[in-house]
Amino acid sequence: MFNIVLVEPQIPQNTGTIGRICVNLGATLHLVKPLGFDIDDKAVKRAGLDYWKALDLVVWESFSDFLEAHPVDNHTYMATTKTDNLYFNAPFQKGDYILFGSETKGIDEKVLLEHPQQCITIPMGPKGRSLNLGVSVGVVLYDAVRQNYEGFEKITIPNSLKEN
Repeated sequence: MFNIVLVEPQIPQNTGTIGRICVNLGATLHLVKPLGFDIDDKAVKRAGLDYWKALDLVVWESFSDFLEAHPVDNHTYMATTKTDNLYFNAPFQKGDYILFGSETKGIDEKVLLEHPQQCITIPMGPKGRSLNLGVSVGVVLYDAVRQNYEGFEKITIPNSLKEN
């Protein structure tokens, strides 16, 4: 239904959690290298539980490779704290790409500045600076599904995954 793109994620537990969210919502997870961990890392699989084997996963060698294949357009959103465009005002459509930067540095500011209308943010109070990456993906992705719920097909987890 949607494409979640993690640009240079650093924390395996976040990626595992996001993978689990993607499986539950039928989203494809794109990981852009370099990664701060090995995809086979036990922490990734532990956080994603046995959902990891059901994940629709695409791995990109670099952010430039990803952007070459999927240039930023009206079906691309980039989550950042460097905008005032609130995520719930974005008109998400099935198939959109929603990008999230690494936990430590976010998305390349040059790319953000080139596409300010495609930048979105999650509102936070004055004492907050940022949210956990897994929480951020969940907040935005579930709103994208809410906006497109009429056509949402319930994702069922195969019994083989439930029994493990």
